[in-house]
Amino acid sequence: MVKDTAYYDLLGVKPNCSADDLKKAYRKLALKYHPDKNPNEGERFKAISQAYDVLSNEEKRRLYDMGGEKAIKEGGMGASSSPMDIFDMFFGMGGRSRGREGPRKGKDMHFSLAVTLEELYNGSTRKLKVNRKEICDTCKGSGTKNPSVGPESCGNCRGSGMSVRIERLGSSFVQQIQTVCPECMGSGERIAAKDRCKQCDGQKVIKNSKVLEVHIDKGMQDGQKICYSGEADQDPSYEAGDIVVILEQKEHETFKRMNSTNLMLNVKIGLTEALCGFQRVVTTLDNRSLFISVYPGEVIKHGMIKFVVNEGMPTYKNPFEKGKLIIQFSVEFPENLDPAVVPKLEELLPPRKKVNLPTGEVEEVNLLDYNEEEDQRRGHGQAYDAYDEDGDMHHSGPGVQCATQ
Repeated sequence: MVKDTAYYDLLGVKPNCSADDLKKAYRKLALKYHPDKNPNEGERFKAISQAYDVLSNEEKRRLYDMGGEKAIKEGGMGASSSPMDIFDMFFGMGGRSRGREGPRKGKDMHFSLAVTLEELYNGSTRKLKVNRKEICDTCKGSGTKNPSVGPESCGNCRGSGMSVRIERLGSSFVQQIQTVCPECMGSGERIAAKDRCKQCDGQKVIKNSKVLEVHIDKGMQDGQKICYSGEADQDPSYEAGDIVVILEQKEHETFKRMNSTNLMLNVKIGLTEALCGFQRVVTTLDNRSLFISVYPGEVIKHGMIKFVVNEGMPTYKNPFEKGKLIIQFSVEFPENLDPAVVPKLEELLPPRKKVNLPTGEVEEVNLLDYNEEEDQRRGHGQAYDAYDEDGDMHHSGPGVQCATQ
């Protein structure tokens, strides 16, 4: 004979009901009184979930039928999951009405790591210290001194995890705003001060730091993400999210990365080298020396681009394959030239282009050195003066309107 029928009454079923009857009853009531639909029925939703948690378990149901709720507590077989977890597990097996696969997952944590071009070229291992929340090792995430003492329903939100406040809009309208309960932080439950774990003060988690080893593979790129699964903040009510490390490449003094595999290098040469050939030694990102030469007879023009095969960036996950080392030449001209050597140069270089003056009057002008920065400052000043004068004109002439374009 069943001693206490309170749980059966909550679900609206008879004590001799089948497991299917329990499921049907819970499904109907859980959907009706879920906090998302009825924020003021959090306490009822919690009671319904607790009743189903007990009656859907054969051993718990047997104890309950013999001695009621008291027998369940004395037997250490109280509610094993939160109301939301019971809801999630139930609908996860019967259609996944909430659209989630598996347990709830926490938020990912993102960290930036500044790396050099050398590290991306040669590969490297870096250490990154991250601060995160970890499950309290003293209470194992229960938040209490004694695991047999469970949390109580939050009085502020009545177990729903959500707080509702009313705001008045004007004289005749009101707005209902629902937010996460600040007292229980959305859990729907609180632990009495006397029962809280001293290590975590009932929070179930503690702040800690962890050092990650970040392996930078050859050929990785600026902005590439390295993921550490399940290493983000821990919480007993959900699966930990991921830590995502984002690589940020520092600017290099010599080389510029053009794309995933090509490198660019700017080489400055003198006018004599541009005309007569030259030799250079280029130091690579892995400290090798490359000897390049341009033979006499080949003229290098300013801005000309050449490349070296297989001396660019390593290909990610295939580091023995490399891109191109692209070399752009900048020809540096002398500041001035001794007039005495001009005739000798004219003998060696192609002749000048002859200029035929047009008939009539021709005006000779002087070429001056141009300073772009000074010219821009002067232009801004003139524009300001023109604006100021324009403003005065508008004030002095009543009835004058600006043209619409």
